[in-house]
Amino acid sequence: MRIRIRGPEGQSTITLDESATIQELRAKISEKTALVSFDVKYGYPPEPLHLDQFGSTQVLTDIGTNLDGQQLTISKRETGNAPQPAAASSSQAGHSTRSSGPGVQSPEPLSLTRKQNAAVENDPPEIHVPERGGAIVLRVMPDDNSCLFRAVGSAVLREMDTMTELRGVIADTIQAQPDIYPAVVLGQPPDNYCQWIKSEDSWGGQIELNILSQYFDMEICSIDVQSLRVDRYNEGRPFRCIIVYSGIHYDTVALSPYSHSYDSVQSDKTTFDAADSLILEKAVALCQILREKHYFTDTASFRIKCNRCGGLFVGERGASQHAAETGHSDFGEAS
Repeated sequence: MRIRIRGPEGQSTITLDESATIQELRAKISEKTALVSFDVKYGYPPEPLHLDQFGSTQVLTDIGTNLDGQQLTISKRETGNAPQPAAASSSQAGHSTRSSGPGVQSPEPLSLTRKQNAAVENDPPEIHVPERGGAIVLRVMPDDNSCLFRAVGSAVLREMDTMTELRGVIADTIQAQPDIYPAVVLGQPPDNYCQWIKSEDSWGGQIELNILSQYFDMEICSIDVQSLRVDRYNEGRPFRCIIVYSGIHYDTVALSPYSHSYDSVQSDKTTFDAADSLILEKAVALCQILREKHYFTDTASFRIKCNRCGGLFVGERGASQHAAETGHSDFGEAS
């Protein structure tokens, strides 16, 4: 069955077997929305779907509601108002969320440092495209919590250090369009989200890519290294840029003349005619090489170390839960 998920970071589609259970649906929702605790609504007008009343092993086809083809609207559940679920579930933390636990006041945005891949970062692969007079190359962004903004800024503005301005664009857009970005989409009150995204330690995600694509009137293609999936934002515009998502990091794709592939980026071409499918095809081919070199982080299963207390956890969900319980926010990918 196919189910459309609308959550804090936008919309996505999940596919489940007919034998899928409540627990599997919860896991998929958590994976797509990055919410630890959430409420679900479906249909029009929207009405609650109380997953908590079912056991975790209950088969979805037996709950009395046909979910195939449905759109589920997911919102963050406020602490203290949640009914107790039949079985506890965990979720994957996302790039545009933070969580707080009992007794933890105003936690810092979650900061996660990836393990370096020297083979790629010191000698990035390239795909020659003689038809376009150059090579598709990866331009690696600094490893900080602003890599999404750096990647987009580098591609569109030809300047990496525009993070503050682009974060301001996000906040201004959310404030100006409350009907498009209400709390149910953001996962928290808009004022809180705007304050949060302005922090240099806050990660960007689908919401930010959607807003920036509209702001620049450009299609942004984000290629997932692990799956080679291409997510398109503001699709249909005449020009596009291409960025690479490797689990907890974003980089930029550029077309560089052969003789300058490893030299100055001043000769790079980073925006392309959207009708030129060859460039996107070669960018995906580049990401296939990156995948073979394991230039990605499997956010569901990688080991994370808390740089504050030394605790080890599995996946972003583990880090998110630890942050909620302790207020610790500085994590790194364990070796």
